[in-house]
Amino acid sequence: MKILVIEDDVQLNRQICDTLSGVAETVSAFDGEVGLYEGSNNTYDLIVLDIFLPKMDGYEVLSNLRKKSKTPVLMLTALSDVENKIKGLNMGCDDYMTKPFSRDELIARVSAILRRTNGNFDGLNCNFGELKIDVVNKTVYFKDDIVSISGKLYDILEYLIINKDIIISKEQLFNRIWGFDSETIYTVTEVYISNLRKKLKEYGYHIYLKTVKNVGYIWTSRMIGD
Repeated sequence: MKILVIEDDVQLNRQICDTLSGVAETVSAFDGEVGLYEGSNNTYDLIVLDIFLPKMDGYEVLSNLRKKSKTPVLMLTALSDVENKIKGLNMGCDDYMTKPFSRDELIARVSAILRRTNGNFDGLNCNFGELKIDVVNKTVYFKDDIVSISGKLYDILEYLIINKDIIISKEQLFNRIWGFDSETIYTVTEVYISNLRKKLKEYGYHIYLKTVKNVGYIWTSRMIGD
């Protein structure tokens, strides 16, 4: 899983990233313009967004994000009045936390948002049948045995299972795993998907990783043209 933290206070940004490192991979942005660019051009499971930011405030970032993305947003701010909370929620944020906040509350709120938006995520794991993914340790299990899937193969599998029954375009997958600015060849996704299928075939789970012709990939038990 991947979380973008948009917070201009460098120390606080690092503290948030450290706190959430047990839940997901984190990426930092320190002003609104960079945060909007990063959030618009790469794929995240959640965005943690401060309101008072240089160059573009959090409300403007949220407004622009909502024009093209449904990525969950948790807003952070020193403003505790009801009017600002209502404003953020009406603009499309999924939750609102006021500073200062506790580490445990941040983890709880982030986990709650991820559970609501990703039905297969229970806070530490995402599961499909007898496949279990430990998102903290980035480890895949079949029953009680560790499956030899790591690195980008792991990242692809986790992303697809968390987004079960949702078609992920090749562009989305590439941007999520390699990054929007990557110089890697775009068609590398096909190679990795092929290798992932070979790994999963040992356990009979390759049948759930399906290709949607000319579009992308989907993890599903439904019948679909490969």
